[in-house]
Parts: sequence; C-alpha cells; structure tokens
Amino acid sequence: MAKKKVPKPTKKEKAQMIELLLALYPDAAPELTFNSDYELLVAVILSAQCTDVRVNEVTNILFKRAGTPEAMTSLSLETLEDIIRPCGLFHTKAKNILTMSQTLTRNYDGKVPETMEQLMELPGVGRKTANVVVSNAFGVPAIAVDTHVFRVSARLGLASGQNVDKTEQELMKVMPREHWTKLHHCLILHGRRVCKARKPACETCGLNGLCPHGKQLLSEAIAL
Repeated sequence: MAKKKVPKPTKKEKAQMIELLLALYPDAAPELTFNSDYELLVAVILSAQCTDVRVNEVTNILFKRAGTPEAMTSLSLETLEDIIRPCGLFHTKAKNILTMSQTLTRNYDGKVPETMEQLMELPGVGRKTANVVVSNAFGVPAIAVDTHVFRVSARLGLASGQNVDKTEQELMKVMPREHWTKLHHCLILHGRRVCKARKPACETCGLNGLCPHGKQLLSEAIAL
C-alpha cells in the first residue's frame, strides 16, 4: 500500500509553527561562551563539525592565552594546533584563525568588522559564520543555516531543503525579521533536543500537529 503523502504546511500553519518555536524555547540563545566579538568569531570557526560543549572547553583554555587578535598572532601555528586539537580539523582551523587574526590586526586595527561582506573576506569565514557574528555580536537580524537549522526547517516544511543558501532565503521570507536571530537559536535547540537527525522524537514534539514529517511518521505508526 502506497504511503499517503502529507500536504505541505499552509502559510497559516507555518506562522503557527514559528509562534510555537518561540514559545517552546523562550530562552534560546548562543551556547558558545564568549566575552567579545573576536572571541565569538574564533569560537564559531572552531565549532565547524564540533559540538559547542567541546568548543567551550577548548576556548576556556585558549582565550586565557589569546583573547585578542594581537595575542593570537603571538602564538605559533604548532602551539595553536595543540590547544585546539580536540575541536577537530585543527590544521585548517589553526591556520585560518592565525591568518584571520593577522588580517584584523593589519587592516581593522584589531577589531572585528561589522558587515557581512567584510567578514566573509576573512580567512575561514563563510556565510554561516558571518551570519552568526553579525546577529549575535552586532544585533543585526540574520539566519545562520547550520546542519540543525537546515534539517529542522526542511522537516517542518518551512524551507525546501534544496541547499543552504536557498534555505536561508526561504526562512527569511517566512519568518518575521525581528525574530530571525531568535528563531535561528530555536531551530538549533529543537534539532539538538527533539528533531534529531536519526531518531526524531515526533511522539513528544510540540510541533507534531503541524509538522508534515511528524504527521507522516505518526500516521504510519498508527496504521501499523
């Protein structure tokens, strides 16, 4: 028997899901630990393919030695690699962090630039990293699409899930601009706690009455 296809959510249902996400995660915020724009930038670079918990453990050590671009450039590549090794991809990350810090010191008087364009010109800084920095350091509404945001928004039907760039554009259209940054964190928390990659907890999800993915799984479970 063919599976019954669940319709995509309506505009009203998408709005309801957005409201529910904000209600379910009222305290959603960055889980990376940082005390400056620069520390946030470094932490986000380190977070690629690494958990925030592990990054925080590493930066707790790193930032005591080098919490500014100037201090970071005084470290040797080998020393930085040893410190950030637990984060994985340490060769590339160390090289990017050192080169990025040198660029900030040389071109920006040791300060982190506030525009997406300038940030994305820095070594190791892509669109996702730049979005995280401008939104959390400078208060500019932005939606950074990481693996959780990409997966959860596709399952909820808020985005098509075709690619990262299109997902960002689709979310920007459906979400109120003033909530972009907050909803970015809501989607991350929902992905970590409930809508996990391999075993999403659809039965206990607060969005299962609206989510097409959840409806599909629950209807199949009932049919069995």
